[in-house]
Formats: sequence, C-alpha cells, structure tokens
Amino acid sequence: MFLRAPALAGLAVLTALLASAAAHAQSTCSSDGQASPRAVRERFLSAQCADCWATPGSAVPAGTVALDWIVPSAEQGDEAPLSAAATRDSLERLPRWGLTEEAVRQSAAAALEKNHPPATRQGRLRVAQGRAVNDYIGTSVQWQSPQKQAGQSLWLLLVEALPAGTEGSPVARLLVRNSLNLELPRPGAKPWQELRAMRIPEGANPERLQLLGWVQDARGRMLAISETVCENAPETGAGR
Repeated sequence: MFLRAPALAGLAVLTALLASAAAHAQSTCSSDGQASPRAVRERFLSAQCADCWATPGSAVPAGTVALDWIVPSAEQGDEAPLSAAATRDSLERLPRWGLTEEAVRQSAAAALEKNHPPATRQGRLRVAQGRAVNDYIGTSVQWQSPQKQAGQSLWLLLVEALPAGTEGSPVARLLVRNSLNLELPRPGAKPWQELRAMRIPEGANPERLQLLGWVQDARGRMLAISETVCENAPETGAGR
C-alpha cells in the first residue's frame, strides 16, 4: 500500500534545511495568523487492519484535529498491509491511554479513538517548517507561557495530509509520519526556541507534509496546540 525507498542526509544538508526552517521566506509555512485547533483526537490503527483504514470512524467535532497513528504489528511485522506507514513512535503514545499494541490489533475493523480535553490555551506556541531536503525537513518551534510550573513537554508531529480516497480511505486523514517529544525547561521571561531536523519517512509525499504541535503540563493536559498551514498546500478537509 505504501512504498519505501532509502534516505540519507549529510551535515551540510541538515544545516541548510534548518536555516530554511528559520528563514523569514518560510513564514508562509507556519502557524502565524492561523486559528489554533481547540482539541486533538488520536486514532490508533493496527498495521494489519486494512479494514480500519477503509472505515470512516465517528464524526470529528468542529475545532478538533484527528490524527491517525498506524501501530506496527508484532504478529505480522513487515507483512502487515499497512506496515510501510506504521511508526514505532505510536508505541510511545499507547501507554498515555492505557493501551497496548495487542489491544489495537484486536480492535476488529475499527480504529481506537481517544479524545483529549480542549487545550487551556495558557501560552503561545509557534511552529514553522522549511523545505524538504534529501528526505529531511527543518522545523522551528517557539513557546512562551505565563505558567511557570516545571514539567512541561512538547510533542511535535510531522503529519501527511491525505485527501479522502487516498489509498482507499473514505475520509481525509492526518497521518502521523514522525514525531519529536521534548521535556521543556521551566518557562522564563524569554520564549523557548528550538530548531530540529525531522526525517521524512519513505513513501511520504513532501508536498503534503505539515506540522502539528502541542505543549502539555506535567499531568498531560494540553496548554496550547498549533499547526502549520503551507502556501499552495492541497485541500484535504482533514481534521477541523
């Protein structure tokens, strides 16, 4: 269903794409001026459940972004129908909901859907992305919050916006392709900033990639959510 190809990048390439992420010329591919999502729904699909991909699932509330994680199958491995789009990062998210790979695998023909409470919007999160270079994309994150508690963390997801009908899906999807999880320093007077290069997995279409990020407190409650909107990005109708 999803194709694979080798990917390599050198230090010079990484430097160039990080600079691209920070450049003002890339400001049209950021969260600037965009309405922030109010909430996030995470959907977990087993890599061996092709029917899950072909099932629409429940309606997504207005203002909510729905993410699709494809969970690797311990039973079928690379032989699973959706294995090429599976990410091991999904296994980090399952414990957040008290789930296991086996529970997702046994969920019959439906994805397991989990809804986060709406973000409290206690801070300003900015995300931006640069150009894709040799299977990597530069990302930029900035966070500032009046909340000074320690224990805040960032989840930054590289997602592919897939229109309805892609690979037989009846609905548009935001497919998680890569993720980054960072513990944040205690908030101060100045914004916290980070530049990172994220690998574009094999089979992903760089023209459909965007970022979705959120900051959460020590109890896992979302403080702020932001996503990039890129100029000339294809209309998918995914999420909100």
